[in-house]
Amino acid sequence: MSAPAPRPPSVDSLLGPGGALEEALPAYEHRPEQLQMARAVERAFAEGSYLLAEAGTGTGKTLAYLVPALLSGRKVVVSTATKTLQDQVFFKDLPLLSEKLGLRFEAAYLKGRGNYLCLHRYESFEKDPQFVSKEEAKQWPLLKKWVTQTETGDRAELDLPESFAAWSRLSTTSETCLGSRCSLYETCFVTRMRKRAEVADLLVVNHHLFFADLALRSSGKRTEGVLPFYDAVIFDEAHALEDAASNHFGCSVSNYRLEELSRDAVAALPAKDERHATLSALAQRVRSHADALFLQAPRALGLSSQESTVALRPETMGKLSGALEQVREGLAALASFAGSEREPELAAIHRRAEEMAEQLTFLEKSESADHVYWAEARGKGLFLRANPIDVAKELRDRLYGALDTVVFTSATLAADSRFDFFAKRMGMYDDEGQPVTRVRTLAVPSPFDFPRQSALYLPTHLPDPSAPGFIEAAAEEIIQLCEVTGGRAFVLFTSLRNMVRAYELTATRLPYQALLQGERPKQQLLDAFRQTPSVLFAAHSFWEGVDVPGDALSLVIIDRLPFASPGDPLVAARIRQIQARGEEPFDQYQLPQAALALRQGFGRLIRTQADRGIVAMLDRRIVTKSYGRVFLSSLPPAKRMDDTTELSRWFNGPVRPVPPVRSIR
Repeated sequence: MSAPAPRPPSVDSLLGPGGALEEALPAYEHRPEQLQMARAVERAFAEGSYLLAEAGTGTGKTLAYLVPALLSGRKVVVSTATKTLQDQVFFKDLPLLSEKLGLRFEAAYLKGRGNYLCLHRYESFEKDPQFVSKEEAKQWPLLKKWVTQTETGDRAELDLPESFAAWSRLSTTSETCLGSRCSLYETCFVTRMRKRAEVADLLVVNHHLFFADLALRSSGKRTEGVLPFYDAVIFDEAHALEDAASNHFGCSVSNYRLEELSRDAVAALPAKDERHATLSALAQRVRSHADALFLQAPRALGLSSQESTVALRPETMGKLSGALEQVREGLAALASFAGSEREPELAAIHRRAEEMAEQLTFLEKSESADHVYWAEARGKGLFLRANPIDVAKELRDRLYGALDTVVFTSATLAADSRFDFFAKRMGMYDDEGQPVTRVRTLAVPSPFDFPRQSALYLPTHLPDPSAPGFIEAAAEEIIQLCEVTGGRAFVLFTSLRNMVRAYELTATRLPYQALLQGERPKQQLLDAFRQTPSVLFAAHSFWEGVDVPGDALSLVIIDRLPFASPGDPLVAARIRQIQARGEEPFDQYQLPQAALALRQGFGRLIRTQADRGIVAMLDRRIVTKSYGRVFLSSLPPAKRMDDTTELSRWFNGPVRPVPPVRSIR
């Protein structure tokens, strides 16, 4: 009698009690939370449904979605918000499943085109390499040697400075790429990457690339994206989706973009070509008109050194109508000349010039009720932008109709224990509030012992954040709190102005290394923070996606509740849109959005079962206002205190034994 055929692997046999993962890794311990989520993901794949899965830090959510995805037999995209998680999934978690569990699959790691060397542009650059400084020029021999050796063309293989200006002339974007008409298309690093992706079972990408590709393939103009067709998608760090989608479903014209078009037009033909002089003159015409436009724009639009963003309106854009028309005329002439020639480089110039002229017209009119229009000054750049106010319809039209299985997961999806806010913002309900597809939800708690591991300090003696003297009083509180923990603190701000002011008031008085966001690259700041007891003053990007486990981080101070600024053009437009529907924007948008942001800030503190520390919220409104209940109910159940003496006793007192540390993945 023959032996029964071995049963195929399943979620339970791999991740369940006594499963293959426990047998393969002695330090690994089965977690009910992980198995619960894995079963929910498995069900979504089996029945073709959408899943919203909130999984607290430490639940092992990455393996909980990877295992059922790989067992599904479908081509799956995993999209993350940060490169850190993208690297973890591809270089740590997938090899674990392959090497320890014996799962057989092909996986591909994809980045945006701008990360890869463009061989066509490299050939042009090599003929006349130009650098902005001697320091950059010193990198050229190393880069030339790397080109002869690299198999991926990924700039991450090089130790280039983040600000290496020449890279923009050595790489391409979806706009500047020549596509299949390029003479080096078959040997192109992006082409090779896409071919690997076509045969892979699982693709690991980031939100930026995913939505750039989706916007490109659904635009109706060009269909060749970076990603091949896929059957399902898993969005990790899904709380960041709305902003990522909004950025890529809109349009933007800047002085940088027009300068690049002009530069590429000049380089499109060799100098000895008899058409070069005409093409260069047309390109220079575009460049000079663009310079005039962006020289006038700040004053005409009301941008100042204090205001880096301002809404665009037909009446303000009217002040620039003459300058805009000159740029459009220059673009039309360039497009007409380039379109009459056969070279793929000129065909690309023709397409880009036409698209930019159309977008300038769309921006000038500023009349679509579904879009918000604004100008943004950033460094030496000035950007004219238009984004959809609500990405819900865009996602329904561009994505959901083509996929029956989508998984959204994050440590922060539910506000006040409800998924309604996220589901509506992501378009899973229509305008009448009816689900557009089968949607299931799951909330898996963190295995961390928050009452033992964390304290939430809520002082009420500080002024209201809008009152004079708040930041001065907050600075004194920061100094006292850092004395409790011996520094080792993140001080997170909702505005750069408060961040800088608090740093100025405290840095010289703190007996610890004081670090300020923006003074060094992000990774260098984190490395310095981990090496010696420090206090890091930060905003924006440090609220999420930053992982500092252990004693190096024992205190997270948050200056005020993270309500999005109603002065932000996109936020203001969303508020107006909600009001137009007869709904209350504070309850429907501003409050849940802020509650999720606060949870992200809190999440910087406890990263493992051995971590212990304090989160201090200096905004008294969390206690004194009725809506504070929503914030407090959304946070982990930390021990609450309002007195620094009590806080010091808790932090420096005897610690209850820590449960055995489980391997967290």
